[in-house]
Amino acid sequence: MNIVNLRLYRDSRYTPIVIFVDPQKEYVTAHRALELPGVDAAIARCRELLSFARANGLPTVFMRWKQNGKFFNASQPYGDWIEGVSPIGSDMIFERSLPSCYASEQFVEMMENGGGDNAVLAGFTGGIACLSTLVESYHRKHNMTFLTDASASHPLLPLSPAKTHEFTTQLISLYAPVTTTGRWIEEQQRLRQGLGSVIGAASD
Repeated sequence: MNIVNLRLYRDSRYTPIVIFVDPQKEYVTAHRALELPGVDAAIARCRELLSFARANGLPTVFMRWKQNGKFFNASQPYGDWIEGVSPIGSDMIFERSLPSCYASEQFVEMMENGGGDNAVLAGFTGGIACLSTLVESYHRKHNMTFLTDASASHPLLPLSPAKTHEFTTQLISLYAPVTTTGRWIEEQQRLRQGLGSVIGAASD
């Protein structure tokens, strides 16, 4: 696919790129080994984030884990998108077979061409794909924020899934800003309102 240089089409200081990591049925299918306990709330936040991105014309990326093994196999339905958190024609879609999103050369190119100036990340799982992506983002000096309530993690025994995700979020906070979906959306609305006021004043 062609990688768009986002700096040519947007002011990256005010227009974040929204990244959804692996919103795939593998995590919500009952009795599958990778089923995430209590994931419904995180999916609802992902849908809220996607709705905001669509309404405000934010560039949106969907990252998919794809491999030939037992999980995320392209020939099985478990690798398909979760209902309500899926791409449309204008979205960018990338695939990789390792935890970090940066395992996709196309994703790296997109981030180097403006995506890394201002990005927000949601999706699954917090303790694997999100953590590894955010650590690598830090080392590449990209500006990426993690939405902790739009993500979930598998349990690391003896910790519960919730406690594991809380611990994962603390680790991520060492490498990236962490916030909730609602707070991030509120901040974006304030920024957009402020930018609109500045533009309006300049045009008077």
